Amino acid sequence: MLNIVKGEEPTFVYYGTRLSDEDLKTLPEPSNANWSHLEVYPAYGAVHTQSEVALAMKHADGNLSTLLVCKDYSIETISDKAPNDQPRSGTLLTITLADPLYPDVVHLYYFAYADVDMIECWSEITNNEPQTVTLTQFYSSCMPVRRGNVWLSHLHGSWASEAGLVEEPLTNGLLTIKNKDGLRNATTDRNEVMFSLDGKARENEGDIIGAALLYSGNYSVKIDTDDSEYHYYFAGINPDNSEYHLPSGETFATPRVAYTFADNGLSGASRNFHDWARSYQLRHADRERLILLNSWEGVYFDINQEGMAQMMADIASMGGELFVMDDGWFGDKYPRNSDNSSLGDWTVDTRKLPEGIGGLLRDARRNGIKFGIWIEPEMTNTASELYEQHPDWIIKAPGREPVKGRGGTQLVLDLSNPDVQDYVFSVVDNLLTTYPDINYIKWDANAPVMNHGSQYLPADDQSRLYIAYHKGLINVCKRIRTKFPDVTIQDCASGGGRANYGLLPYFDEFWVSDNTDALQRIFIQWGTSYFFPAIAMAQHISAVPNHTVFRTTSMKFRCDVAMSGRLGMEIQPKNMTEEEKDFCKGVISNYKAVRPVIQFGDLYRLHSPYAGDNLASMMYVSKDKTEAVFFWYKLETMKDEHFPRIKMQGLNPDGKYTIHELNRIDNNPLPCEGQTYTGAYLMANGLELPYSHDVDYAKLNDWASRVLRLVEE
Repeated sequence: MLNIVKGEEPTFVYYGTRLSDEDLKTLPEPSNANWSHLEVYPAYGAVHTQSEVALAMKHADGNLSTLLVCKDYSIETISDKAPNDQPRSGTLLTITLADPLYPDVVHLYYFAYADVDMIECWSEITNNEPQTVTLTQFYSSCMPVRRGNVWLSHLHGSWASEAGLVEEPLTNGLLTIKNKDGLRNATTDRNEVMFSLDGKARENEGDIIGAALLYSGNYSVKIDTDDSEYHYYFAGINPDNSEYHLPSGETFATPRVAYTFADNGLSGASRNFHDWARSYQLRHADRERLILLNSWEGVYFDINQEGMAQMMADIASMGGELFVMDDGWFGDKYPRNSDNSSLGDWTVDTRKLPEGIGGLLRDARRNGIKFGIWIEPEMTNTASELYEQHPDWIIKAPGREPVKGRGGTQLVLDLSNPDVQDYVFSVVDNLLTTYPDINYIKWDANAPVMNHGSQYLPADDQSRLYIAYHKGLINVCKRIRTKFPDVTIQDCASGGGRANYGLLPYFDEFWVSDNTDALQRIFIQWGTSYFFPAIAMAQHISAVPNHTVFRTTSMKFRCDVAMSGRLGMEIQPKNMTEEEKDFCKGVISNYKAVRPVIQFGDLYRLHSPYAGDNLASMMYVSKDKTEAVFFWYKLETMKDEHFPRIKMQGLNPDGKYTIHELNRIDNNPLPCEGQTYTGAYLMANGLELPYSHDVDYAKLNDWASRVLRLVEE
């Protein structure tokens, strides 16, 4: 709730649980004691100089001060299309802000969805001065959060260790979460945050505010705690080296920030994000994701016709539905045999694939599965025909040699250039027009902006590069989705480097991490689930020793971990034993049975791997509460170990649920197998689970996990 008075700065009043009409009438305005400043879009210079602000600009006459007061406002019910092209409806509040001294106008928008617990906020800044103005700071939104015992949960990591959970109390000073990679804004810090308003966050109780910036580029999130009664949250495009020269008559639109409130803990806020994402932020989130085999860890660059046919036959025999050929299939003058050449030359290497993509599609049809392919269209190598023809298309600092990335040769194409946008679109267009049976594209991006410079942008607008790149990328994505609305596209960037809601409306899923080790994936997937639903999270069964951390885990453990999201495989099947293939065939069959619950159901995180007691547990419950899938993972085996019994969540307390273990390897069934319990009992007590598996001595190992299916009678 906002307080909006014409001629004054709009201020924050309330954000929390829904209020009754009676409470709304008597709701007190927040106290401004201790110099609290509750303006929802403060601008720098005229009034606000000592605190963080949402907007700062240099006017055409050099004046650095701006004052934004309400000129007008409107509330309307609207129906339009979300970025994923799904129809949506809700209530739009538009506040028109103006400076009494200058003709510039800022429109501040709040859109409240009609059917999901989410509000989106953004701004549009219009320069009505006769000359160009310079925007030096342009956050999308500001949210005051009342001080108290407030904790922040956010995600930090690195390549192959994405989405690590960070929990910390908010104290005095400025906390900044930022990205300056240029292309991949989710590899290290991520922009999504959750505020716990009543102490350290709990999963299934407590008041939570969740916020996510819907942007694919460099961002900045600031939480300023000064000497007032509030923490002040700002989120938007990172202004570092990105001052924006806004010509007269033009408008600059900031990305949206999505807010949700939950009074049932972190998992409750996550379920709000998941419902919103499946409805309005992902492609095709109303259809089940296919079970696939990706060729990368199986063969890397060693692509050939016979090998691809063999992998297709193997995944089909195990019940899989899709085969994806990864890197290494292209290049004529420069064959793609490693990561140091060929990007940009998207021509089939007929020395590897004499029958081309057409032959692969034929083999897929023979095996009754779909076919997908890997591309990295935003990049090139110095060893490529594309670079030889268009050296002016790369991002490069003026007057300097280009800085090269992966393989010592990789370069980033400059998507601020419309010709480059046309080219990147043509990569997908040519593939899908020539081969319309391609079902799936894995879109990768394996380099940051390594030096600052555009050969397309004028000299006085070089600071537009980061912003213009992502405008160009979104433009390409929109063109692709207009022409090819049905193809499945995975968002990949050195693993989970682009897991953000700026890009996901044009994609179906994302690759969670290049690290497929089951143990570390529990942590990575746990953090990722705070904001992203299982249907979007690509999780694969891989070989051991794991190719990233060289850990050896059991096949069951690997399958049980991968099964908690979109199940796939990242392995060479011909190196598997027949026993392993048979087991995976059973896992795939089991997954198909529970796939609707995992991909469309409600997530309840039950016991965090970050608790430090070597245990993790979560479950999915169908929307009608008639079915659930419960996951239990032991992270490490120790003598004299003791684990809590995990209480379940989300069930119908009056329902009666029969238990069936999936992916069982034990010689004897669990005591709960086939037994029926009330939802009330399971939520109050949970089930006693053994700490190890009942298997023959030769098959004993130090990994234990359980997947239970609950079906209401």
